[in-house]
Amino acid sequence: MIVYHGSNIVVEKPDVNHSFSPLDFGKGFYVTTVREQAVRWANRKAVVNGSTPILNVYEMSEIPASLLKKFFPDDLEEWINFVCDCRDGKPEYAKYDIIMGKVANDKVFRVVDMYHSGIWDLKRALEEIKVYPNYDQIAFITQRAIDILLKFKSSEEV
Repeated sequence: MIVYHGSNIVVEKPDVNHSFSPLDFGKGFYVTTVREQAVRWANRKAVVNGSTPILNVYEMSEIPASLLKKFFPDDLEEWINFVCDCRDGKPEYAKYDIIMGKVANDKVFRVVDMYHSGIWDLKRALEEIKVYPNYDQIAFITQRAIDILLKFKSSEEV
């Protein structure tokens, strides 16, 4: 499977040491299967850093049973609570090698924020999330997961 990482640099050898915390799924290296989404991430990072947006492309292997994984396919209630815990700095995410699920894009981020701050209850937040397009993110929490699963293919300015 092809996955993308938006940045302002070429990342031939991804690692978990350059991650910022707290992100949606904790500290890790993030990719997506949605090219358009990675291009947006690259543009955002380039604007902040006054640099050029770079789209990094990787081949991701099938996840072996030896890696501890967490998936959020359709359970938005579990997902939103997990994201809030990660943003609060709780270490729950660290017991996994890889975490996959929805991404709090610009619009969804506001919904998560309203729920996290207590302005909206869970029911309202879940109703709002359903109206936004679905994006995805894959967080490589451990270097072992990166080394096993990702192979750099190419990069390009976008």
